[in-house]
Amino acid sequence: MNCAASPHCSHETMSNQEAFQHDHFAHCESGVMSLLLRHHGLKLSEAMVFGLSGGLMFAYIPFVKLGGLPLIAYRTMPRGIIKGLQKNLGIKMKMHKFSKPEKGTRKLNQLLAQGEIVGAQTSVFWLPYFPPEMQFHFNGHNLIIYGKEGDDYLISDPVFETVMRCETSALQKARFVKGVMAPKGLLYYPESVPEEISYETILPKVIRKNAKTMLKTPVPIAGIRGIKALARTIKKLEKKDPRHSRLFLGHIVRMQEEIGTGGAGFRFIYASFLQEAGNMLNNPLLLESSDRMTDVGDQWRDFALMIAKSIRKKQKGEIDFTAIGNSLESVAAAETQVYKHLMQL
Repeated sequence: MNCAASPHCSHETMSNQEAFQHDHFAHCESGVMSLLLRHHGLKLSEAMVFGLSGGLMFAYIPFVKLGGLPLIAYRTMPRGIIKGLQKNLGIKMKMHKFSKPEKGTRKLNQLLAQGEIVGAQTSVFWLPYFPPEMQFHFNGHNLIIYGKEGDDYLISDPVFETVMRCETSALQKARFVKGVMAPKGLLYYPESVPEEISYETILPKVIRKNAKTMLKTPVPIAGIRGIKALARTIKKLEKKDPRHSRLFLGHIVRMQEEIGTGGAGFRFIYASFLQEAGNMLNNPLLLESSDRMTDVGDQWRDFALMIAKSIRKKQKGEIDFTAIGNSLESVAAAETQVYKHLMQL
């Protein structure tokens, strides 16, 4: 709907709608930050946002459960991209959390009335514009709220091609859902954005740091060590309850390919970042690393496909857990070589 045609739209919101431009991205948090920074004059692609934040990661966290199954993350935790950009680029973000939903809704309305474009953390499950097959209990989804018409908020959700609308009650429920990674009504927007970035200095530093984190993290369930830990767990599933083992494998595929862009998707985004950085710095090592990371993403996809084919089999005992674990160990070995290559930067 055109804002000018709506009797409920304030002048501030109308001008905001005219200035703000929605775009479609692969991932919610990196997409939101790309949109917010672009709106404030700093043009960074989604890949550059993701890479400059040091967002690439892996973590297998058996003591944190999603639907009774362990959390498997392929990037830094929610808000990690935002925090990484603040630290690495000197961007100042204003963050608001709330103890009560009513306070959170009141503050959101105030910010929109002031003409602010606002990022928000939500639960996918309670956003009515998501198709039913995509609605699941994941509380780390990010989107932009850029206006309000009547009882509807105007939403720029970067994983959708067009802008969306969401009723006040539904958005409030999505912002204040309980559970793992509860958003607590989080709202955020840039207060200060640097006019210039010294890419020659920042890019090598951030890339080496991310590679070192993946290679040398002391935590046994994170980085390359985390990938290998998950591979060992998969091999042990043969001795577990068959139903649980199938659910576990299905959960791996869902976490990798359906939730938050997943393992392969984030590797492809990082490959794009390395390519963009390589072209910007005229650096062959980065361009070669981009090709290698793309190959790693393909291996993650092959690993997920291997699992999917295995769990389709109806008869018990047909799943080769050792082969699946070995496949993931091969992914870990290939990803290790990429980071070792980047450490030479």
